Amino acid sequence: MEFNNFETQFIIDLIGAVNHPLSCRPTTQIGLANSNITQFRDFNQNPQIFLGFPPNPDVILMMEIERSMSLLQVMVNEGLVPCGEEEMRRRDAIDKLKKIVVEWVKTVTYQRGLPKKYLKFASGTILTYGSYGLGVYNSESDIDALCVGPYFATIAEDFFIVLHNMLASSPEVSEIHCVKDAKVPLMRFKFDGISIDLPYARLKVISIPENVDVFNPFFLKNIDDTSWKSLSGVRANRSILHLVPNIEASNDVFQAVLRCIKLWAKRRGVYANLLGFFGGIHLAVLSAFICQRHPSASLSALILLLFKTFALWPWPTPVILQDQIARPFIPTHDKVSWMPIQLPCSPYEFCHSNITRSTFYKIRTEFLRGHMLTKDMLSPDFDWNILFEPFPYARKYGLFVKIFLSACDKDELGDWVGWVKSRFRSLLVKLEELLGFCDPNPTEYVDTDASEPNVIFYWGLPTGRADLINAELVEEYFLKSIDHGLNQVSTGTMKLSIVKAYQLPKKGDQLTALERKNSKTCWRVVDGNRKKTPPQPKYKPHCAESAGDYMPTNENPEFPSAGG
Repeated sequence: MEFNNFETQFIIDLIGAVNHPLSCRPTTQIGLANSNITQFRDFNQNPQIFLGFPPNPDVILMMEIERSMSLLQVMVNEGLVPCGEEEMRRRDAIDKLKKIVVEWVKTVTYQRGLPKKYLKFASGTILTYGSYGLGVYNSESDIDALCVGPYFATIAEDFFIVLHNMLASSPEVSEIHCVKDAKVPLMRFKFDGISIDLPYARLKVISIPENVDVFNPFFLKNIDDTSWKSLSGVRANRSILHLVPNIEASNDVFQAVLRCIKLWAKRRGVYANLLGFFGGIHLAVLSAFICQRHPSASLSALILLLFKTFALWPWPTPVILQDQIARPFIPTHDKVSWMPIQLPCSPYEFCHSNITRSTFYKIRTEFLRGHMLTKDMLSPDFDWNILFEPFPYARKYGLFVKIFLSACDKDELGDWVGWVKSRFRSLLVKLEELLGFCDPNPTEYVDTDASEPNVIFYWGLPTGRADLINAELVEEYFLKSIDHGLNQVSTGTMKLSIVKAYQLPKKGDQLTALERKNSKTCWRVVDGNRKKTPPQPKYKPHCAESAGDYMPTNENPEFPSAGG
C-alpha cells in the first residue's frame, strides 16, 4: 500500500494509540518484535496451527492494525479522505463568507439608523455543521454553514434581501437562490465553486462572538422558532463531537468510522432519508454511540462492533448517547417506533425519520450481512471490498415499479424531482399495503432517448405478485399525494408502471453502480408573492452523453460523497 504524506499522517493519527477490544492490556507501541511479525505472517498463511493454542495478543493486535490500514486504503481509493489543498480551499471559503456576514451586519446597523456605538460592537458569524462540521467531507461534499446575526437583523428583509444582494454581487458567488418555505429557510449558492447551504439564526444580542457557544442560555433566551430549528444542526454536531471520548486520536477514529459507514450505507442502498432509510445525522449518532462505548478500540474493531451491535439491537429500544445527564422520557409513536435514534442535545427529540416496515427490514438485513462478514475479519481471505459491494437489485428482485418523471427543461425537472421525492413515503406505504414489501432504490437514471429531460426510479418488489397490484390505481393515488400542497405552479409529469427484471434497461444489472450527488430537497421561492413552489434540489439531472439506453445521472463511479 502506498500513501502520500497527508494520508500517512491520517493513518498515523488513527493508529497511534490502539488497544485491542479483546485485550485488557494497553499497547503503547505499534512496532512488534520480528518474532511476532513472523508469527503474524504464519497465522495469516496457516491459522489452523493455532487451534487449541491461544495466539499471542500482539499477533492479534498486529492483524487488527493491518485490517485497519487496509480499510483506510479503501477510503483513500474511494476519495473519502480530503487532501490538504481541499481542506484549505474550504477553510478559505468560510473565512471569506464570515467577512461578508460581518460587513452585512454593519450595513444593516447603519440602514436601521441604530446608535453609532452599535456600529462598533454589532457583528455576526458563520458556524459550520453537517459533514464538514463533523470532518467527514470530501471534494464533492457541500458545506452546511449557519449564519448567526443580531436581534435587529430580520430573516425576511435583511437576510433574504440585503445579504442575498451582497452575496449575489460577490465575484466568488454563483447560482444563488432563496429557499424560504422549507422547514429550515436558507439560501443556497456556490462560493468559489463549493456548494453552500446557509440558513439563518437570530440571537437576542447585539454582538455575536466568532465561535458563539450555542449551548449558553444567555444566547438562546427568547429566540424565535425558526432560529431554534436553524441552530439544531450545529448543536447536534457539537454534542456528538463532545460526547466522543476525549482521548488521543479519538475524533479521527470516529470520523473514519463515520466515513466507512456512510460508504456502506450508500453502496447497500440504505442511505436516503426521503425514501425511508438513514440520513447523515442517524449514522453520525450510531457511529458516536459505538465509539463512546468502546473508547480504546481500533478502527477495524469499531466497524465489527457497530455491525454486531445494531444487527442484534432490540429495536424499537432507542439509541441514546450517554452524557450523564438525566433526560425526560420521550414516548415513541408510529413515526419513530421502528428505529428511534435520539438527538444528543436538548430538547432531546428523535432524529426525523421516514423508516417504514419495508425499509426497516432492509436496514436490519444489511446490518446482519455486515455482521456476518466482519465477524470473520481476522480470517486470511477477508476483503473489505465485499462489505462495500453495491446492492444487486436486478439479481435480487424479479419485479420493479418504474417511476418516470419528466419536465420541459432541466431546471423545472430539478424542482419536480425534489417535490415528488418529498412525497415518496406515501407511495412506499401504499405499496407495502398492497404487496407487503418494497425496496426503494435511491439511484436515479435518465432515458437518453426520451424527448424531455427525465429521471427514472426502479423500486424492487416481491417476485410473483404482479397480479396483486394495479399500476393505474397506484399512480392515481400517488398523483393525489403529489398534488397536495402544490398551489398553482407548473409541474412535470409522472408515470408509474410495473416492469419485470428482464424488461430493465441494458444496464439494469448495474442499477447500484452509481449514485446521485447532493440530493437535498427543499422548497424554492423566487417570488415573494408566490405561496409555494416545488422543491429545488441542489443537483439538476442531466442526460449522459454515452452509449446505452439508460445511464445513471451521476457519471462519477466513486461514490464521492460521504458527507451529511
